[in-house]
Amino acid sequence: MPQPATPIHQPGGTVAPHLRRLLEFTEPSFDDVCLDVARGPGPMPGALRPWVRHVTAVDAQPPVIREKNGRMPTVTFGTGPVRIPGESDLASTTLPMSRPPAHADGHGAPARGGGPDGPVSPIRAVRPVPYDNTGVRRHDPDTPTIRADATALPYRSGSFTLVTTRFSLLHLGDPQRVLRELLRVCRPGGRLVIAELVRPNLAGPDRDRLERLRDPGHPGTPSIAGLTEMITSAGAGVRRLDVFTVERPAEPWLAGARDPRAADRIRAALLEEVDGGPRTGAKPRVIGGELWFTQNWAHVAAEPA
Repeated sequence: MPQPATPIHQPGGTVAPHLRRLLEFTEPSFDDVCLDVARGPGPMPGALRPWVRHVTAVDAQPPVIREKNGRMPTVTFGTGPVRIPGESDLASTTLPMSRPPAHADGHGAPARGGGPDGPVSPIRAVRPVPYDNTGVRRHDPDTPTIRADATALPYRSGSFTLVTTRFSLLHLGDPQRVLRELLRVCRPGGRLVIAELVRPNLAGPDRDRLERLRDPGHPGTPSIAGLTEMITSAGAGVRRLDVFTVERPAEPWLAGARDPRAADRIRAALLEEVDGGPRTGAKPRVIGGELWFTQNWAHVAAEPA
């Protein structure tokens, strides 16, 4: 049986390439007052904190009901090591523990004009940060987590300049109600940044068969057009979109399956496809003796209309 891939770790702490990509897409500012809404703990509050004025973290995981066998039905997204084609495989970036020294613009980031090649992203700074080897910032007493309902957040309208949610939107209740609430607390001219699993517009929902084997509560993977339409129909204007393919090791993902027997069935289907069997839509392959598969991820930046 393939074994879990070993995550990279470098002195001073590292951040995974997929999280670095999301941070750069988010374009945090030192004037931003941020809200991150997630299902359980996530990496975004700690990752954002060095680059913004303040971060509020909300755990909006809906209450779970213990099943008859004693297992909790919640299935987390998880991540583990990720390969992004076109980027250095399993590359990592060291992010800062504190804000860099002030530059010409009076802030802690390089001046907006950047160098001869254009603006410089502050995310590319290279001072240590206390991240663990999965890209999650270790306990940060300055970013407490608040339990709240994603459809009824305990904040005034327009309280935040930046609102983020990562692989959580479809799992926190009715997505339209969640989106409207995220937009409500986002200040006019602010940004809502969403990271979500998607499928290509012309691809069918076949890929969801494996997702539902792993998690019977899987709400279905929206198409790229379906996700953007969901956001605009909630009252936002989509400003930027980043869609890309990632490869993930299968074992850390399967470890989150609700039923170990379902994990065995998924593993068998992936290995059968590697050997020339029926296609699952996951495009599996064996890398270094380990079973990997693909997903399509999207980052969407929107503004309240």
